[in-house]
Amino acid sequence: MTIPNPWWAAFVLSRVIELLMRSLRIQTPELAGMKAGDRALDVCCGTGALALYYARRGIIAAGIDLDPRVIQVAEKKRRKQGLGNVSFQVASAQNLPFEDNFFDYASISMSLHENERADRDRIISEMKRVVKEGGALVFIDYKVPFPLIPSSYLSKVVELIAGRDHNRCFKDYNEQGGLDELLKKNHLDEEKRGELGPIAIIKTPNI
Repeated sequence: MTIPNPWWAAFVLSRVIELLMRSLRIQTPELAGMKAGDRALDVCCGTGALALYYARRGIIAAGIDLDPRVIQVAEKKRRKQGLGNVSFQVASAQNLPFEDNFFDYASISMSLHENERADRDRIISEMKRVVKEGGALVFIDYKVPFPLIPSSYLSKVVELIAGRDHNRCFKDYNEQGGLDELLKKNHLDEEKRGELGPIAIIKTPNI
């Protein structure tokens, strides 16, 4: 997840997203069917919250992000929690540094809407490549259209203050039709769905 400027926008964004994501983090491995010993990759992992949660459940986890600052934070959290079954590295979501069919699961949380339209497809293609046949991909992002609830309006404000480029990608994500259209375009069929406020979590089989 890219850290926006100015600093106060990053602070507000991180706090609001953290509140929205906390319950979704708990839902994710359950909804996806992850179990101890499985291998799971979190793409655009930010400061590592989801990958660390996977690891605490006995999952062999990895997280990648293009921003070295957030990877440093994630690694610091890993050491503090004493977790040896999770690793973090600086890498591009569009060119994942892993072999084909390496993971049982790959997830991406609140990041597809931050990317350009063509880049979203490349990220999904890379996730499909590194996940085994019979594994699953997990997508967590905004529902489109937004439900008419207070947290939707708050989310839109947060995206606005995140910066001009960020907000432009967010608007294009909505115009494209959000996760439903992205999955359809990339030939992925929804298997399970969970929801919290304006955010959806969708599991798709990697066939």
